[in-house]
Amino acid sequence: MTEVATDAPAEGEAQAGVKSRTPGKGRPTPKRSVAQARKPVEPPPTNRKEAAKRARAVRMADRADERAGMLRGDEKYLLPRDRGPERRLTRDIVDSRRTVGTWFFAAALLILVGTNPAWPLVVQTTSQLLWLVIAVLFVGDSILLSRKVSKMVWERFPKTEQRKPGLFMYAIMRSITFRKLRMPKPLVNIGDKI
Repeated sequence: MTEVATDAPAEGEAQAGVKSRTPGKGRPTPKRSVAQARKPVEPPPTNRKEAAKRARAVRMADRADERAGMLRGDEKYLLPRDRGPERRLTRDIVDSRRTVGTWFFAAALLILVGTNPAWPLVVQTTSQLLWLVIAVLFVGDSILLSRKVSKMVWERFPKTEQRKPGLFMYAIMRSITFRKLRMPKPLVNIGDKI
C-alpha cells in the first residue's frame, strides 16, 4: 500500500494556525457618557398594586400615542371606517370647502328657540320658514358634495372596492361636523386644491 501525499495540512493544524473572529454586534460601542446618561433599568414591581400602577401608566402612554397618530391622520392609528386612500381623499374634499352642513346644527338650535310658543307668531313663522330653507340648502349641498366625491374618487381610483353610498354618507356626516371637532383633524385648508 502506498501513501498518498497531500499538500493540505491536517484539520487540527489548520484550526490551530488560523484565529477565529467573533462577529460584531452591528452597531458601535456607545461612549461612556452616553451609556451613563441612559436611564437605569427599572426594578421589577414589588407588589400587585405597583404592577397595576405601572401597567396603567404604560396604557395611558400608548393611548396618548394612538390619539396623536389619529389626530395626524396616520393610517396605522385610524379607525377602520377612516382607513384607505379613498376615505382620505373624501376627507380632503370635504375639508377643502365650506358646507351648509357645518352650520346645520347651530341653525337648528336657533330655529328650535324661535319656534317656542311664547314668541310672537311672526317669529315662529320666520323660524319655520328658515327651517325649510336650511333643510333645502343642506340637501342641495349634500347632493353637490356627493357628486364631487363620486367624480374625484372614481377618477383617481377606478378599481376601488368602496361602495358609493358608503362614501357619500361618510362625506355628508363629516360635512355636518364642525371643522374643529372632526376626527381625524383636517389636513387641508378651506379653498385648497385637491
